[in-house]
Amino acid sequence: MERLGILGGTFDPIHLGHTLPAKAVAKLLSLDEVLFIPANISPHKATPNVSAKQRATMVKLACDVEPLLRCDERELKRDGYSYTLDTLKELSQTYPNSHLYFIIGLDSLLTFTTWHKYQEILTLCHLVVNNRPNYQLGTINQTTKRLLGQHQVNDIESLNKSKSGGILLLENSLPNQSKNLNINISASEIRQRLADKQDCQHLLAPKVFAFINKNKLYR
Repeated sequence: MERLGILGGTFDPIHLGHTLPAKAVAKLLSLDEVLFIPANISPHKATPNVSAKQRATMVKLACDVEPLLRCDERELKRDGYSYTLDTLKELSQTYPNSHLYFIIGLDSLLTFTTWHKYQEILTLCHLVVNNRPNYQLGTINQTTKRLLGQHQVNDIESLNKSKSGGILLLENSLPNQSKNLNINISASEIRQRLADKQDCQHLLAPKVFAFINKNKLYR
């Protein structure tokens, strides 16, 4: 049974705060591959600063040098909002023999119960939650507390016993986790640095940085 990681987002732009944790999670969970899925129109974020094609190109450039990472453009081919549930239904049909591990940050878990038909999402995948700087689990609402009470598992072995329905908080289950799981980089910070002509080369894959400069993005 293949284990497939999924990481969605606007990726505006994709940066090391996306790719390094994804690689670390893939290693920890013995994932066969992690799909990076750029959103067409995210229901949770503002309209991206660059075109969907440019964002997808940057994701491809970042994934090309990483054997475990691959760009999947299925959401860019759909009209309207990019709902996670619709994407997971498609992936379940495309990869019927795979276990799906949907990777999110703690910031996304705090709002997960506001997502479109969030209850159905866990019938199709496991949630793997990375810690994020400046976000605390203690601030979750009652609905999310109930969700964790029903679905949280405490270790990888327990998560892998079923095909879907588990929520694994990596910060709790892996006290000696890789430092790459918790990287304090944001796309908004990078966009601001580029607009201010400040150095951010160390936050991006070399090919992504070159693409941004060549096309004068975020200026």
